[in-house]
Order: sequence, then structure tokens, then C-alpha cells
Amino acid sequence: MKIMDAQFIISAVQPHQYPEDALPEIALAGRSNVGKSSLINKLIMRKNLARTSSQPGKTQQLNYYRVNDMVYFVDYPGYGYAKVSKTQREKFGTMIETYIRDRKQLKLQLLVIDIRHEPSKDDQLMYDWLKHYEIPTCIVCTKADKIPRSKWDKHIKIVKTTLGVDPRDSIVLFSSETGLGREQLWDIIMGTIAT
Repeated sequence: MKIMDAQFIISAVQPHQYPEDALPEIALAGRSNVGKSSLINKLIMRKNLARTSSQPGKTQQLNYYRVNDMVYFVDYPGYGYAKVSKTQREKFGTMIETYIRDRKQLKLQLLVIDIRHEPSKDDQLMYDWLKHYEIPTCIVCTKADKIPRSKWDKHIKIVKTTLGVDPRDSIVLFSSETGLGREQLWDIIMGTIAT
């Protein structure tokens, strides 16, 4: 995928702040520190458009990035981070569930999981939500460069088993270091927004 233009548009908290130009939206969910910002940056071939933070839990809104004037990436707040208060976590949950449930432009959900770890309870809850609302989902297993290639299959099997993955959902091994999975993920995104 050739990226001609990519820009940060808005950090939205309420539905009335979401862009209104009806472009398809690809959302990213995952634990804090799972590598969502690095994933976005690798997909759009930019170093720092999506800000990576050494302080997990920094994203507290839905961050919208417009790519090639044809699609938005929507980055959710990372979940499962202990320093965020219970009240704040509940607000995030409500904001994300409202978006998932009501946003017609949401065409595909990327559930981002660190391949080195078994999916967390929060990952399982998010996946169950997505299935409940019948949202097309692609599971992106990041940090694939951090484990030997010989162990990839074993780790993917753990992800599939723990989440109870629907066979219709794609799983992409990804590395923002090496670019592994970038073209495959763009193919899935383009296939989804073309339908």
C-alpha cells in the first residue's frame, strides 16, 4: 500500500466529535503497551504520527488518523492499565462500547495482542463484545520479531484457543520492527472497505 497522505485529525470523546465525512473506519483495541501506535506508524510508514509513549495508558480518547483520504484508523485507549482509576476505566468502557455498538462507519476491528503473552481477561472481554455486536474482526499479533519463528504457530494456537476465535476472523502476525504482516494487513483492510 502506497501512502500518499496520513494525518492526525481529532481526539474524540463524544459521538458528536467524530468525523462526519462517512469514510470507513478501522479501529484498534488492545492492552496498554501492546504496540498499537507502532502498528499504525508502520502501516502508514511514518515514524511518529501516532505517538508512542513510555507511559502506558496515555491515550484517553478515540484518536482519529485519516489515510489517503479513504480510511480512518481509530485508536482506542489501551485497557488493563493499573494506574487508571476505576471511574476512568468505566468511562473508557462506556465510550468504546458506544462506539462499537453505534458507529456505522466501523468496518473492521483490529484486536491487537502481544504474541509473547496469552490474551488477557480484557482481551477476551473485548473479543466477546465484538462477537456480540457482530463486528468484523482481525486479530493482529504484534512483536512477532521478539520470539523465534519456530514458536509462532504455538503462540498463535494459544491466542486462538484462549479467545475462542471465530474461524471467519483473520489472524495476522505483525512486527513494527521488520514490517512483517504489513502488506497482508493492508490487503485485509482494503478487502473490507471495498465491500
